[in-house]
Amino acid sequence: MDTSGPYRAVTGFADSAPVWVQRAFELWTGYGLWLFGVLSAAVWWRARGRGRARAVALALLAPAATAIAYAVSEAVKSTVEEERPCRAVAGAAAPLAGCPPPGDWSFPSNHAAIAGAAAVALVMAVRRLAPLVVPLALLMAFSRVFVGVHYPHDVALGLLLGGSVAALVVLALTGPAASGVRAVRAAGTRRARTRADGTTAAVRAGGIRADVRAGGIRAAVRTGGIRADIRLTGPGPGGESSPGVRNVPGCRMP
Repeated sequence: MDTSGPYRAVTGFADSAPVWVQRAFELWTGYGLWLFGVLSAAVWWRARGRGRARAVALALLAPAATAIAYAVSEAVKSTVEEERPCRAVAGAAAPLAGCPPPGDWSFPSNHAAIAGAAAVALVMAVRRLAPLVVPLALLMAFSRVFVGVHYPHDVALGLLLGGSVAALVVLALTGPAASGVRAVRAAGTRRARTRADGTTAAVRAGGIRADVRAGGIRAAVRTGGIRADIRLTGPGPGGESSPGVRNVPGCRMP
């Protein structure tokens, strides 16, 4: 596939663009992928608070699917071994970014694959993110041609590859991942109940039983054959009211 003509056109446009535009694209192409990571973390945090197992599973699968898409893209890149256009295309403007060293192949664009995978996975987790992440992924892909390190077909097929792999991974693993989330939650609930039961048993074994009720604090203490029932109804030591103490059978008050 020969897209050297469109490559020359885009890099020529980039060479004549204002300096601030060039710098903006250089920054975006270098650091823009971090924004997808931040969005993935935000989606996980949102799903974690809502409590639905499927939502948590989709949030966890977004970075996992993106990582798998990157691995597939890297495998294809190592197989095809296409030379970078910044070395192969004669008559093109000098790239804005440094041309990668020999052996760092061009097809497909890993940046485009990661952006496409992240966008698809995030939309599958939260559909309302589509108007944000889809343009960001397209902008990332275009920036790789703009700075002169990829052919147009590198980024187009990179987007398609990354998005397809991410969609397949999420569709295949959402059910098992949701089941795993439910299992982890159930295990945590059982551990919490076990700790609560152990605390109750320890309190009863010590001979002290306390109940907190709307009327105040009521405690029953048994020791040495004497049982006293003490009910504290006052709001505190401020003097507004005093605790009520009453005798019960088997208890002598001085």
